[in-house]
Amino acid sequence: MCLLARSVLATITALCSLTSVAWADVKVLVKTQTYDISGTTGEALIESMDRNGPRHGFMARAIAQTSYTKDWDFDFVQTKGSCRIKQANGTLNLNFTYPHVASVLPPALNTRWARFFTGVRTHEETHGDIARQMMAATEKSLTGLTTANDAQCSKTRREARRRIDAVFDEYEGKQNAFDAREHREGGHVEYLVDALAKS
Repeated sequence: MCLLARSVLATITALCSLTSVAWADVKVLVKTQTYDISGTTGEALIESMDRNGPRHGFMARAIAQTSYTKDWDFDFVQTKGSCRIKQANGTLNLNFTYPHVASVLPPALNTRWARFFTGVRTHEETHGDIARQMMAATEKSLTGLTTANDAQCSKTRREARRRIDAVFDEYEGKQNAFDAREHREGGHVEYLVDALAKS
């Protein structure tokens, strides 16, 4: 089973909330959704997540998932045939999917579940933080971009897209490196699952 994932938008929705945060020229829209699980043992909860969690790839499912999309709009200034990006306005659509226990848990299991869920949420929020850092780095790389002999701003747009893609690739590398550390044998994810499953 894939335990924690970052991928396309999840489709299993039991509860949904939307919040908006803005700073500088980047707006972040955060959507949180849940899917129901049940069980009276740690192993049963893990099996329920394996059955009901968001899809990760063709066959696997994840315990939790972070996905995002990014959009950019530009304010251009044209002077003497050159084009400059005066302001880059970004929107990050950040989506989290988490398990939600729909059954009553025994007290000891409830305590273990609370610790497990805190760890899962911290993992996913770290993915979200990396995505926010990506947007801030992109905004910094775009603002002030100037291209000579570009009266229609077409060259500037192409260069902006190139920079957006380059920063995205850099931060996807950081996302993947974080997952590799968390998912390694004996890593944090294995610890969380083992602690939940223990009797």
